[in-house]
Amino acid sequence: MDNKDVQKNMIHTLFGNFDPSTIAANADFKEDSVRAVIIDPVLRELGWQPEAIVRSKALSHPVLKVGTSTRHITLIPDYLLKIDESYAWVLDAKHPAQNVLDANNVEQVYSYAVHREIRSVYFALCNGIEFALFRTSDPEHPALYFRISEIDTYWAEVTRLLSPESFQTGKKIEYEKPFAAQTAHYSAKEFDYAARPLLTEIPVTKQRAKRYYGCNAYFTRQAWNVVAEYIKNYSAEGDVVLDPFGGSGITAVEALINKRKAIHIDINPLSVFMTQALAAPVKPAALIDAFYVIKQQYLKNEPKTEAQINEALEKYKLPKDLPLPKGSDVETVLELFTPAQKAQLAYLKELIKKIKDKNTRLVLMLAFYNTVSVVNKTFHKTPKGGGNHFGYYYRYRIAPEPANFDTLNVFENKFKRVYDGKKEIEKQAALHKTGINEMFLYADIRKASATDLSFLENESIDYIYTDPPYGKNIQYLDLSIMWNTWLDLDVSEKDYELEAIEDGSREKSRKEYKQLIAKSIEEMYRVLKFDRWLSFVFAHKNPEFWHLIIETCEKCGFEYKGSVAQNNGQTDFKKRQNPFTVLSGELIINFRKVKSPRAILKANLGMDIGDLVMQTIEGVIAKNNGAAIDEINVELITKGLELGFLHLLQKEYSDIEPLLRERFDYSTETQKYTIRRNSKFTAHIDVRLRVRYYIISYLTAMERQGKTPSFNEIVYNIMPLLKNGIFPEHQTIEEVLEDIADKTGTGGWRLKRENRGLFE
Repeated sequence: MDNKDVQKNMIHTLFGNFDPSTIAANADFKEDSVRAVIIDPVLRELGWQPEAIVRSKALSHPVLKVGTSTRHITLIPDYLLKIDESYAWVLDAKHPAQNVLDANNVEQVYSYAVHREIRSVYFALCNGIEFALFRTSDPEHPALYFRISEIDTYWAEVTRLLSPESFQTGKKIEYEKPFAAQTAHYSAKEFDYAARPLLTEIPVTKQRAKRYYGCNAYFTRQAWNVVAEYIKNYSAEGDVVLDPFGGSGITAVEALINKRKAIHIDINPLSVFMTQALAAPVKPAALIDAFYVIKQQYLKNEPKTEAQINEALEKYKLPKDLPLPKGSDVETVLELFTPAQKAQLAYLKELIKKIKDKNTRLVLMLAFYNTVSVVNKTFHKTPKGGGNHFGYYYRYRIAPEPANFDTLNVFENKFKRVYDGKKEIEKQAALHKTGINEMFLYADIRKASATDLSFLENESIDYIYTDPPYGKNIQYLDLSIMWNTWLDLDVSEKDYELEAIEDGSREKSRKEYKQLIAKSIEEMYRVLKFDRWLSFVFAHKNPEFWHLIIETCEKCGFEYKGSVAQNNGQTDFKKRQNPFTVLSGELIINFRKVKSPRAILKANLGMDIGDLVMQTIEGVIAKNNGAAIDEINVELITKGLELGFLHLLQKEYSDIEPLLRERFDYSTETQKYTIRRNSKFTAHIDVRLRVRYYIISYLTAMERQGKTPSFNEIVYNIMPLLKNGIFPEHQTIEEVLEDIADKTGTGGWRLKRENRGLFE
């Protein structure tokens, strides 16, 4: 049978005796005929069930304006193809006389696909004669285009892209590689990405990097030296490093300093402003000259008296008096400032705006931003020196006794901090033999959503290090209103829609938050090159969020390589208020994008969840001679993930503190739990089970690092976890080991792979 016969058979399967090539000459064939005769049979053959096909759904358009009045427009796409609660693709029927590649037609259907209720992966147009498919991320170039009369030639590709199975949850994401990614190659002598080791905990270097401390006031900040070590471990010089939740910009700046190219993305314009100001090249002499010009002008006309303050409030532009989120002590932004503070800040800002050089002006605005953080009614002094503003409490709280600092003195102090930070960056660039101007050329700092990285090509990124937002912890956009409005930075309603948080002023559900995080992970997978690494900072107590990250990463095609407990050197106000519910440290979860990823296996440990929890708690207490609640939580979550009981932990032990109080001693001085005096570890857990638990845990971790430890190494590593209990004999350890592991030719041990009940 030749190709013409095959084609004829496929057309017959879809359309019976109807010949699509006759449509152009048939004046009676209109848009409704396209739907009934062409589109409906194609959807049926692809496998779309009636309940998954949404017809003529009305979508409201919230932003269209005509003149000064709002005009409500209703959008009605012909077909929405649905998987679970999400829309996979949009299809619109056109009259045969309509061109499916016409820009106006394409734009119309694109508007359906990107609508906030839809946000589909693809959109398509069909006029009965032709079919055109577009990716929402690239509406200008069709991903697939053909004549219906030639559909057999393209049917395999249509099925691959548009059948329900192509969008099923759990399917590894597929995408086209750009030419550059197809032809790129690296020699082993340059950098062996696949063989990078997991890092151990890195001692935090506190308060030593002038480029951060004193230069920006943000809610969370990674330890710069930890970030730098991860960048150097998982990427090579010249590589592209991405942080899609850029925050205070530490990932980008450390990447640039260490001779990498940096891409910084954040939905918050404040984050983009801070990072641009930190990275912008300036001439130190010009910066100092500009500061003294501003200082002299300010001293001449500083509004001090009531009359001067009132005059300044009329003369100089004040920020928009935007409403503050629920829970604030006052209703609007300007209520956070006294009349004198408003007048003086507005005048200072006016002077800065007159500076002609763009980068110099940007850096001076960074000093101004830090001044606004102090010169307001939320800032108060602390007994040990220094002070705190609203960001310390994660809400707009008016201080009982607000500090009333001199505005110019604060600005001068903040300028010195920023100047020192810029000099330090310049010095670091010189040490790495990179000029400050050259370094800045390698920075891509932009306001965007981590859920849409369409401006980045597939497989174009060498390393991703990111610290995403976690649920209700911090409402970043809400808590940036004061800064953003003083800096004339706009935040749109779409920004709030795409912000990956829970609750907040838009009262987002946990489901919405999880969907946004999952979409962000999918985009990270798409842009990351194969054999490259993703390091995901996890700082949440609830195992549900860990489960979300791991599950989504594995569905995309990432392979979990291990987690590292990392102290971040910070103890924030919420930690001091709630030492049992807020983690002071964090986990850094490491994944690698590989061709054939292995999923995390579940270990059959022979214990119920209560025994597993007690075993884990006792192990970390024994190892550390006492453990704080965050150390225990980290160990529970890590072991729960790696040994497969996280789902049970999540269900039965969402709060471990009551159990700890009941079973262990607690020191208010050290804030650590210890085994109760004159008692030993839980006796009812059989010693062989205890040994089995720790051997499986240890060998699993070693396997991820490509190591096969010797018998002595195994004994050395598990014995400290069993102290104060019944010490097993070496013979017992060897018997358990032989049951669940095999010897290697090098004298090491690895877990068995045959089905002997070890893994489910």
